[in-house]
Amino acid sequence: MKNDPESPTSVRLRLEIRDAMVGHATSTRSLECFGLLAGRDGVITKAYPAKNVAANPATAYEIAPREIFDLMREMRAAGLDLLGIYHSHPNGKNEPSPRDIESAYYPDAAYFIISPLPTAPRPIRAFSIRDGRVMELEIQILSGRESNDQSA
Repeated sequence: MKNDPESPTSVRLRLEIRDAMVGHATSTRSLECFGLLAGRDGVITKAYPAKNVAANPATAYEIAPREIFDLMREMRAAGLDLLGIYHSHPNGKNEPSPRDIESAYYPDAAYFIISPLPTAPRPIRAFSIRDGRVMELEIQILSGRESNDQSA
């Protein structure tokens, strides 16, 4: 697949955000967890875990319209931008499913998929999903100062 010059090839997030996403997925091991990720200047600095209201939360995720409205308002009030969305695949590979691709409504957001399985070679992966096209993103973990970047 060709790289779209408009599409990023990596995503940056704070170490504690990565740990929060993995912790959320582990705590809801048999159900898909879900949350929004926010920050500024291209760095994800805050996770907003959300309640999964899908009819079958073991295989899908859905956020209530009121909750997404409230979380987006909270982000704006904090001066943050929506930079990512995360969810888990409790029993499958952490790559976008056809349903994930179809419901990627925020083309500028990074889509993180978490695997809570102890045998997962990479428990957290991130993707750009635009117009049905999927590209895996490099995850850069920032701990302490931004100059201490490392890949996940």
